[in-house]
Amino acid sequence: MSVLTRVSRRRFLQLTGVAAGGLVLGAALPGRAALAGVLEQSSGAALNVFVSIREDGTVEIVAHRSEMGTGIRTSLPQIVADEMEADWQRVRVIQAQANPAYGSQNTDGSRSVRDFYPVMRQMGAAARTLLERAAADAWGVPAAQCAARNHSVVGPDGRTLGFGELAARAATLPMPEPSTLRMKPESDFRYVGHGLPIVDLQDMTVGKATYGIDVHLPEMLYASIERSPWLQGRIKALDADAARTVAGVSDIVELRAVEGPPGFNPIEGVAVLASNTWSALRGRGALQIDWARSKHSEHDSAAYIDELVSRVEGGPGEVRRRRGDVESALASAHQAVTATYRTPYLAHAPMEPPVATARVSDNGCEVWACTQTPQATRQAVADALGLDVDAVVVHVTLLGGGFGRKSKPDFAVEAARLAAHAGRPVQVVWSREDDIRHDYFHACSAQHFRGALDVGGRVTAWLAREASPPIGATFDTTVSMNSEGGLSQTFASVPFAVPNLQIESHPAPAHVRIGWLRSVYNIPYAFGVGCFVDELAHAARRDPIEFWLALIGDDRLLDFSGEGFSYSNYGRSLEDYPYDTARLAAVIRALADRIPWKTPLPAGQGWGFSVANSFLSNMAVASKVEVRDGRLRVLEMHGALDAGRIVNPDRVHAQMEGGMIFGLSLALNGEITFGGGEAQQSNFHDYPVARMLQVPPLIRTYILPSEAPPSGVGEPPTPPVAPSIANAVFAACGQRIRELPLGRHFNV
Repeated sequence: MSVLTRVSRRRFLQLTGVAAGGLVLGAALPGRAALAGVLEQSSGAALNVFVSIREDGTVEIVAHRSEMGTGIRTSLPQIVADEMEADWQRVRVIQAQANPAYGSQNTDGSRSVRDFYPVMRQMGAAARTLLERAAADAWGVPAAQCAARNHSVVGPDGRTLGFGELAARAATLPMPEPSTLRMKPESDFRYVGHGLPIVDLQDMTVGKATYGIDVHLPEMLYASIERSPWLQGRIKALDADAARTVAGVSDIVELRAVEGPPGFNPIEGVAVLASNTWSALRGRGALQIDWARSKHSEHDSAAYIDELVSRVEGGPGEVRRRRGDVESALASAHQAVTATYRTPYLAHAPMEPPVATARVSDNGCEVWACTQTPQATRQAVADALGLDVDAVVVHVTLLGGGFGRKSKPDFAVEAARLAAHAGRPVQVVWSREDDIRHDYFHACSAQHFRGALDVGGRVTAWLAREASPPIGATFDTTVSMNSEGGLSQTFASVPFAVPNLQIESHPAPAHVRIGWLRSVYNIPYAFGVGCFVDELAHAARRDPIEFWLALIGDDRLLDFSGEGFSYSNYGRSLEDYPYDTARLAAVIRALADRIPWKTPLPAGQGWGFSVANSFLSNMAVASKVEVRDGRLRVLEMHGALDAGRIVNPDRVHAQMEGGMIFGLSLALNGEITFGGGEAQQSNFHDYPVARMLQVPPLIRTYILPSEAPPSGVGEPPTPPVAPSIANAVFAACGQRIRELPLGRHFNV
């Protein structure tokens, strides 16, 4: 973040497709900070264009991340606008096309603000500096006597010049050295820290916003694809005669899968091309396909998870982190507690299923897609068509939810391959059934815990074993053990001040496409860890919240390297983002102070609590439930978050509420099962998301003030939810649930 570069208007147009004038700024970006298991395309180029000022005074700020309801197309530009003293009403936000010049455009891993907050401030400060120098030149006064203020520069005698009037002159000045940039005091922020409405709100509310399915091109065909029901299935025989007779159907295309691991490649299937979506669907329904078996075509999820449970309960696994002598401590314990937890496969199920449109010409390929990863999409399409990556243009539409599914560009590759075959634009629309049956599924897991308590109820030993199919298997089929990056997500990074601790893993070969879903492995691991802490607390006859604080221990900065574990810290250094137990304890205390935790409740009601550190943030959740006559109702959910410096608190509260409801939905309903290699669920009737009646009437969120660097927001609210609800169930009725979803055990 130490280099500023001026770029030509032509280069700006090449990178963004924006008709810009006046001042154009660029910035060099830091290297990628990839979440373990998430494959990103390397940046390859240092230049990154973000800001231009048109001669009419309009400030154009490029949003290089994908908007899927988080408000990121507002939050990042508002940082720039604040730092450069722009009038927010005169700011125009422009969606970037895919280009490595922008650094990482991968909108997942809760990284957008935390990775680009300093870059955007630098960009705004550089713009402001150039404008102030331009005004000083125009007036013949020292630049130090000029100050940008609300879209103008004010001189020493009160004269003003607008940004538009200064843009051309500013563009001729030498770029300021980064070391000379003067950042605004945070106390002077007008936008950062304030809840600005999202820039897309009006278009969204009146139906003018462009999502993936809203793209229409001349002579476009529509495709519906019947895919192999199991992993690595192949077309054995095809009878498409009946499909060809359906009115509107123009072609039947076999989409053969490439050899090797699934990666971002399409599943093998048969595509029906038609003049409209209805005809494509009807034609697809008339296909007769015989699918060849594979080693995954007999996959049964119930038997598979039983096998994983047998492994973690059966004996030691590969040691991943060790402190002290766990076995001796367990053998000499005053009291030993043992528990095993299961979590199922999950699907992303965003409201908008995947959809992509492609057009292929002699000049290359254009793609319009609701993608979280435009750069990975660009590379995957180039590889599939044998094109140079510079010949592929990816236009990013708004996303109707993503949760990590739309960071896998297989659906865009399908559209590109079909467009190349047809010689016409093709739009591939996944149905809800396609989306749920052919997802990159969130991994199931089995977790086994043993804890030792001394006579005073203190934990003297913590032993944890896990088995969960790794994301890495999607890109390398020989991988069967979770990575250190995956285990860094709650399971092996437990912050407990216990003298004896051991973390172990067992292999879990993948039989389906495994992908990252909102909060990734924190979802199952936080369930196991959060529930087992509660079990230890009750065995010790201690208050669960007080027990959590005692288990975390004294305030300290954590570094696990001395215990044989390389903590990923979500791709950031511990120097920049220390794992500080004081901040973790602070969210626990903040939440405890805001809820009637110890107030007596009617019979059948109970409070439950859990906390997790994820994506460099700390989130605590308390849930109040009622269990009567076999029915479980969640009455209240409260969450407290420390995510460092907050840019747009309105969006953060919304992300907290959404993340907590997402976690509630998974806890109550989320389960994908497999039989004969096929997903057994297909739509919201058998893979339900939380209905309004299942959402508690009271949800409250609290943001802890912090001057620390920004950290994750979109994902941290989800992991503590399921254990808080399960722990509340125990408090309400004495029934300890160690398996998700809770809908297996109660009427929800």
